[in-house]
Amino acid sequence: MKKLYLLTIVAALVLSCNKIQMASVSAGTEAPDFTLPDTNGQKRSLSDFKDQYVILEWTNHQCPFVRKHYDSGNMQNLQKFSLEKDVVWLTILSSAPGLQGYVSAEKAESLMKVSGAKVTAYLFDSDGKLGKLYGARATPHMFVINPEGKVIYQGAIDNIRSADQTDIPSAQNYVRLALANAFAGKSIETADTQAYGCSIKYAD
Repeated sequence: MKKLYLLTIVAALVLSCNKIQMASVSAGTEAPDFTLPDTNGQKRSLSDFKDQYVILEWTNHQCPFVRKHYDSGNMQNLQKFSLEKDVVWLTILSSAPGLQGYVSAEKAESLMKVSGAKVTAYLFDSDGKLGKLYGARATPHMFVINPEGKVIYQGAIDNIRSADQTDIPSAQNYVRLALANAFAGKSIETADTQAYGCSIKYAD
């Protein structure tokens, strides 16, 4: 009876996972347009930033991997570097209401103020449709989009898959490297990587 119960639980988990059908948006493909509300309720679309570089950052302030990069100031430094280059930075929250990481607009504003985050907009993807469309699987999951609307990098923020802040100085920051190479007209050798971190807390 106990074995049957365990098998039932496993089967239920598999079915639950299979409900999330995620498209793969990889480097070299066109970034799908979208429209999401920001913390002020204003609708923001990717197409609003046509002809600009855009970074998409999937976040969850309760994830230790996200906290690694914010508590150390690493993410804020990357944001500062990007914004100084006129790169648009869109932070996206796909956690469903009631699940880990979900916050109100007021709380999101407070988190950004306390951490010193410098972003163009903080966007809410509460139904998870955008995250699933892009194939965002972890926090942080990063996408870099060029002025032609093509994804030139997607995946992990860096090459050391840990939640330890002491690893940051020796890590290769894929996002910064992708931007630097793009600005210099060079090819991006590492354009697709596997994002590491906490699983995104989709509704289903």
